[in-house]
Amino acid sequence: MADNGKTQSDSRGQKRKRGDDNSHQRRGRPNKGRDMGRGEYFRSATGRRQRNEDSQAKRGKWDEERKDGPVTTNFTKEEIEADSRQPKRKVAVMLGYSGSGYKGMQMMPDQPTIEGDLFKAFVAAGAISKANADDPKKSSFVRCARTDKGVHAAGNVISLKLIIEDPDIIKKINEALSPQIRVWGIERTTGSFSCYQACDSRWYEYLIPTSCFLPPHPKSFMGKKLVELAEEVGDIEGYNARQEEVAGFWKDVEAKTIQPILEGLDEDIRAQVEEALYRNTTDQEMPEDNDDDETSSDAGDAAPKENKEVEVEPAVTTDATSTEVDDASTVVADTVPEPVVDPRLQAAMKSLKAAYITAKKTYRIPQARLTRVQEVFAGYEGTQNFHNYTVRKSFFDPSAKRHILSFAVNPKPIIIDDTEWVSLKVHGQSFMMHQIRKMVGMASLMVRCGTPMSRLEETFTKEVFSIPKAPGLGLLLERPVFNNYNNKVKGTEREKIDFGVYEKEIDEFKHREIYNRIFREEEQENIFHSFFAHIDNFRDPAFLFLSSKGLKASGKPRLSSSGQGQLSKSQRRGMHKDRSNRIAEDGKKDDDELTLVGKEDEEQKAVKEIVETAALKTETEGVSEEVVKIVEKEVEDIKAADDVVPIKDVVS
Repeated sequence: MADNGKTQSDSRGQKRKRGDDNSHQRRGRPNKGRDMGRGEYFRSATGRRQRNEDSQAKRGKWDEERKDGPVTTNFTKEEIEADSRQPKRKVAVMLGYSGSGYKGMQMMPDQPTIEGDLFKAFVAAGAISKANADDPKKSSFVRCARTDKGVHAAGNVISLKLIIEDPDIIKKINEALSPQIRVWGIERTTGSFSCYQACDSRWYEYLIPTSCFLPPHPKSFMGKKLVELAEEVGDIEGYNARQEEVAGFWKDVEAKTIQPILEGLDEDIRAQVEEALYRNTTDQEMPEDNDDDETSSDAGDAAPKENKEVEVEPAVTTDATSTEVDDASTVVADTVPEPVVDPRLQAAMKSLKAAYITAKKTYRIPQARLTRVQEVFAGYEGTQNFHNYTVRKSFFDPSAKRHILSFAVNPKPIIIDDTEWVSLKVHGQSFMMHQIRKMVGMASLMVRCGTPMSRLEETFTKEVFSIPKAPGLGLLLERPVFNNYNNKVKGTEREKIDFGVYEKEIDEFKHREIYNRIFREEEQENIFHSFFAHIDNFRDPAFLFLSSKGLKASGKPRLSSSGQGQLSKSQRRGMHKDRSNRIAEDGKKDDDELTLVGKEDEEQKAVKEIVETAALKTETEGVSEEVVKIVEKEVEDIKAADDVVPIKDVVS
């Protein structure tokens, strides 16, 4: 029976409000079924038991569908049951390896890694039972320091539980490994030992040709800008003083090596070669930023994208076109004819590149220059804020502060295959992602560009600098240090973790498998030459903070199509107020300029840029795939947003 038209009785005589029956559709939010955020999820009425069941169901489904994990050593049930059960002991495994050909230290599915080969060798030698062969976690596998692709280690440590009753277990493990990986020793440890947590500090070595400390060629983009900006701020005398010991190097090379080659060319081709060599343009071409993508890397941090065609020194043509041009190329690619290149031009450019590389190999660093190198690297020592030397960290992030115990330069360079090399050794408590390579990149660029020492101190402030990573080729983890643990076990039945016991074997391995590989790869690929030539010829002010004018010469951070600087969100939040205001003012000017540029036909502009880029490519000399990947990795780093990166487990 109706009650004033507002309520009605159901079959049990209960009154209910109008709209509560099934004949009326409930009014709900249109997006009620959307994915919930973390906070809303935990505020929902779902009980803990239901959440646990959902999680288990999802994991079960994933286990059924997934491919093999990082370790594909699987055995049948019968093989596992037939395997004898033996006790496992917590141990520290001391090892060394050459990273060439591997995708890094850490296990990855379907990728060659140091840990992957090592784990399989443990299983093959009987140090890990067949029942535990499918998952490293079953053996409590922990690494002391992760190394990236191509990075070597004379000494590293992993801790895990192994079956070590066999007195020949180390020999059997090494027999199952390639010559690039060696196990030096296995030491019993305390049951709670974790090499990751017990490590006090780490020693790294970086090998670099001394020619990397030569100044940029005077006719390169960087070489011209350094002089121009030094004159602008009245520091030309100071700049010349900082380059005094190498002032005449390029002049002698031009007179003795390059000019005879040019004079030997035909008249009709000589002008084209000189134009290609000494072309200078200030067009700004930077990769676009995507603040929502990934490794490990960055724009405030990133070197420019290295193309598959890198010019001979000191050519200044690069190919780091914007995504707008790349997108347009997909539309008009079929309409752009392949440019025809004179074979004589290609041969001339190739011979000139070889001449520049040969000339740089003859360089022997003066003692005064080597002293300046040591002074710059010593500037890293102590506790500093290294937010500019890693990825996705602002000045205000406490974890950006790291302590460098020492950064030494070997006073006696060595000569290998006519190339002079110098060893750099850094000792620090811990390092962030890419930190060492960025430290080497910044210091070497400061020396070669005659940068005032005060610039290094500025990188430890709130300001954001675009510091490129030096090539990973020369980086080597020498050894981790466990002083506190060794003092703790002194007087007990446990042995110290000491690489000094295996010093002879390690030195022999370093020279055979690591040093020789580094020297050979540089001899064949010219990775360091190509990297620094690219920086010198990059036609954008991003690296002009190395000049006497400082960060003002670099201007505002590079802007993406979204109008945001190529900085992570955390960096933008922690940016200095004055720099933020400057970016806002420059952004307003850019908007006014874009209004005028927008009147030009965009398709014609894209076609024009593509044709020009193709023409420039024909005048350059190709480099190895490895060199291309070095700087292409920098572009991936630019796109990295705010993903959380573990600090202690990350090395440069």
